[in-house]
Amino acid sequence: MRIVMKFGGTSVSSDEGIKKCVEIVKRSVLDGNEVVVVVSAMAGVTNKMFDAISRVTVSNQSLVKNFIEELTEKHREFARKIIHDKKLYENIYNEIERLIEEWGRVLTSVSYLKEVTPRSQDYIVSFGEKLSSSIVCAALKEAGLKAEWYTGGEAGIVTDDRFGNAMPLMEITTYKVKKNLEPIIKERTIPVVTGYIAYTQDSTTITLGRGGSDYTATILGVALDVDEIWIWTDIDGLMTADPKIEPLAKTIPTVSYVEAMEMAYFGAKGLHPKALEPAANKEICVHIKNTFNPEKGTLIEKNQSVKSVDIAKAIAIIRDVALITVSGAGMAGTPGIAAKVFGILGENHVNILMISQGSSEANISFIIPHDRVDAVTNTLELALLGSGNVRGISTEKDVCIIAIVGADMKGTPGVAARVFTAVADEGINIRMIAQGSSELNISFVIKETDGVKTVRSLHTEFQLDK
Repeated sequence: MRIVMKFGGTSVSSDEGIKKCVEIVKRSVLDGNEVVVVVSAMAGVTNKMFDAISRVTVSNQSLVKNFIEELTEKHREFARKIIHDKKLYENIYNEIERLIEEWGRVLTSVSYLKEVTPRSQDYIVSFGEKLSSSIVCAALKEAGLKAEWYTGGEAGIVTDDRFGNAMPLMEITTYKVKKNLEPIIKERTIPVVTGYIAYTQDSTTITLGRGGSDYTATILGVALDVDEIWIWTDIDGLMTADPKIEPLAKTIPTVSYVEAMEMAYFGAKGLHPKALEPAANKEICVHIKNTFNPEKGTLIEKNQSVKSVDIAKAIAIIRDVALITVSGAGMAGTPGIAAKVFGILGENHVNILMISQGSSEANISFIIPHDRVDAVTNTLELALLGSGNVRGISTEKDVCIIAIVGADMKGTPGVAARVFTAVADEGINIRMIAQGSSELNISFVIKETDGVKTVRSLHTEFQLDK
C-alpha cells in the first residue's frame, strides 16, 4: 500500500512528538508500505515569522538579530535532543545554519526597505517547514530508514502565482511529482516533503495558504496515486463539537467527503478547507489521526459506513466575524447592486463567509472576518452612499456563526424546525440564516455571547453525545 503521511506542527514540536512520528513511519514501512512524509512547521513558528515581518518593517536591526537567534536556538536544541549520530548531527546542524542564514538575509532586506511584498512574504514564511522537515528527515535516517528531503516545489508541486493562497496546477504537478518522487519511492526511500510550500511556473517559492500542509498531502496523494492519506495531528479526529465548548463531544468515526468539507470550512480543527477536494475527486480515503493516540481517528470516504444516532453529524462555531448589512428601499428591483457590493469585496480580497438577501431586495447581509470590517465598511460607504439606492451600511461586531452539518439532513423534513426551536427555547435571537440547496448544513448568526449555550443546546438536541 502507498500512503502519504502528513505530520502537523504539534506533532513535530517536541522531541517526544518527533520520536512518535518516526515510530509511526517506521512501523508502516516495516509492514511493507511505501510512505511519503509531509511535515508542517513547528507549532507557533509560522506565526512568529509573520510577526517578525510585520515588526521589522517598522523597527530596527536589533529585532532582526533577536528573531534570528531565537529561531536558531529553537531548532538547534531540537536537533541536539533527537539526533545522536555524530555525522548526521553535523549535517543537520550545517543545514539549520544555512537555512537560517538565508532567512536572516531576506528578513534584513525587508527591514531596510520597510516594506514587504506578497512574494517576499511567502519566501520568508516558507522557512518554518524547511527547518522542521530537515530535522524530521535526519531523525528518520537515524532510525535506520532511507529518506530524502524536498521542498514542495522541489518535489514537483507547481501553482498559479497567487502569493499567499496559491492553487495547484494539477496536470503539470502530477507530471513533475511522478518524475521527481516515483524513482526514489521504488528504491524504498522515503521522500520527506515540506508542507505549505510550492513553486510557481518560474520556480519562485510560493505558499498554499495558512494550514496548507494538509493541502500538500492531498496534492501529492493524487499525483502519486496513493491508496490512503493520513493526517497526523494532536486531536483524536473530527469531533461532534469543540470539546472545549461541549465536554460531551465525541470523535466521529467516519464522515463523507462532503460532510468533512463542510466541517473544515466551518473551522473543524485538524483539516484544511481546500485539502479534501483533490482526494475526493480521486476517491482516496483520508484518515485524521492523533500522533499521541494512534488508535483513534476519523475516516473520510465517499460514503460513511457508520451512521449517526440522529441526522446531524457536528455542530461548529466560528468566532471573530462581523455582520455587515447594506440596505435601502432603492435597492429593490435595481440591477447590479449586489454585483457592485461583492465586486468591492473581491477587489479588496475579502473572504465572505455567509450571504443572505431577503426577497424584498431591500437589504443584503453578509459575514466577513472581524479584522477587515472597519476598512470594508469605509470602502462600501464611499462607493455606495449617495447613489440614491443605498440608504445605510450597518455593522455588528459581536456575533458568531453556528453551523449544523450532516449528510442525513438532506431531504429530511423538520430539521430547521428542530434547530430553531432548540435555539428559541434558550431565548436566543437569530440575526441571519443561510442554507444551501445541498441541505448539508444550516448556518445562522447570533450574538457571540450566546455561542456556547447554542452549541451545547444543539449538541443535546441532535444526540451527538450518544
